[in-house]
Amino acid sequence: MRVYLPTTFPRLAAAVAAGSFGPPPLHAYAVTPALREWYASGDSEELEFAAMADAARECLRLLAADPAAPPRRVVVAVDVADAAVSLASDLHEAAVFLATSVAATDVASVLVDDPEAEADIRAAVAAVSAADGGDADAAFVVDGAEDHDLHWYATQEIAALLADMS
Repeated sequence: MRVYLPTTFPRLAAAVAAGSFGPPPLHAYAVTPALREWYASGDSEELEFAAMADAARECLRLLAADPAAPPRRVVVAVDVADAAVSLASDLHEAAVFLATSVAATDVASVLVDDPEAEADIRAAVAAVSAADGGDADAAFVVDGAEDHDLHWYATQEIAALLADMS
């Protein structure tokens, strides 16, 4: 099953150095039955995009908790055994927990904001808590960050991506 792990550059670097993401349980996003029901008209590609977008929004919360991290959303796409995934639909339609650590070798790709998105990401990080609380103006700011596409990086590009951030 493809899952999307929200992270930050410092967390990505730590996982690469350790050889895995963990310890479990890991909060991630995936195409779940609840997401399929909520997004009934979506095809498989649209459902995967929705799960990835939810992970990208979670990155804003992670960045708010780590102000020293570069202001760019980082989502790691990984393939895990179905048995390792448990639903967390009480949190969100696409939310899941992983019962195991994820080996760095299981990473399929990394999705990252372009540097030009940093100003909008900073603004969204400052607004995400208020947006979560129902503030419409803050939600508009967060939505502005989501207008930026995440760029795809192959696994062999992760080291160079991390080196660019140092």
